[in-house]
Amino acid sequence: MALIILALVFGQAAATCVRASGFASEIVVSVADQELALVARGKVVKRFPVSTSKFGTGDAVGSYRTPLGETFVSAKIGDGLPIGAVIKNRNATGEIVKANAPGRDAIVSRVIWLRGMDGTTANTRDRCIYIHGTAEERRIGRRASFGCIRMRSKDVITLYGLVHIGTHVRISAKPLRDFLPPEEPSLLALAN
Repeated sequence: MALIILALVFGQAAATCVRASGFASEIVVSVADQELALVARGKVVKRFPVSTSKFGTGDAVGSYRTPLGETFVSAKIGDGLPIGAVIKNRNATGEIVKANAPGRDAIVSRVIWLRGMDGTTANTRDRCIYIHGTAEERRIGRRASFGCIRMRSKDVITLYGLVHIGTHVRISAKPLRDFLPPEEPSLLALAN
């Protein structure tokens, strides 16, 4: 019981901290584009192709869908693991899987565990919805997961190093262009 209360208090404190920060740094995931963008101080820092659920979107328990809405990073798992390290039940198994190894659909390299911030994402943490590396890199860019947001190992390792516990994560059915800051005009456009 004490652990549950502590988890709830931590979750609320992290969500409040993230809201108070004005989302200076956030992750935006577009199901429509199968792409993730890291935005910091109003600028796109990185963009990565991803794979969301092949079952569509939603947050119902047992649905295997990707939840839409506001979440935040509640845990990071995999510090220092080599690329392709298999992670099962949030622990490294000691096995290394090469990208696209036949018959392997393992969670690999890093896990960024998400927690919901509103009613549309209430079950996210309990459903173990992660941003994680996948052994099935050939499927990146298509809807192929069982609810999580999959990335290439090298990409999730990069993202893992750029985010912290509390980082805001917005998952949307809309294209990224609806959420990203406008592009700065080029010098050529300014000259005209």
